[in-house]
Amino acid sequence: MPPKGKAAAKSKPKETSADDSSSSSSKLKPATSISVRHILCAKHSLALTAISRLQSGESFDTVARELSEDKARQGGNLGWKVRGSLIKEFEDAAYKLPVSSVNKPMYTTEPVKTNEGYHVIMVEGRK
Repeated sequence: MPPKGKAAAKSKPKETSADDSSSSSSKLKPATSISVRHILCAKHSLALTAISRLQSGESFDTVARELSEDKARQGGNLGWKVRGSLIKEFEDAAYKLPVSSVNKPMYTTEPVKTNEGYHVIMVEGRK
């Protein structure tokens, strides 16, 4: 019986790793840094407008350039950020998102409130 238990224990991690790679939305691989974009809005209503435009099929880059109140104005691109370098609420939401592209973004469906305003966040890469 102990060998079966060991075999079962070995198969569980294999299933988990397979789930990690094939189903990124339910289980994400651990990451120490992410490439992240955001749309920063001072008002909740403007953030909801941004989400509505994204839902209608507009690219994240376009919506960010037009609506984001971020000083960078580079399509919301914040670049690569290591864990611990972002505002806690922002980071918590960002690290839960799967990787996507600006043309087919997977983003926060509700604006994330921080002391800087309301953010709509998407992740372009994980390391």
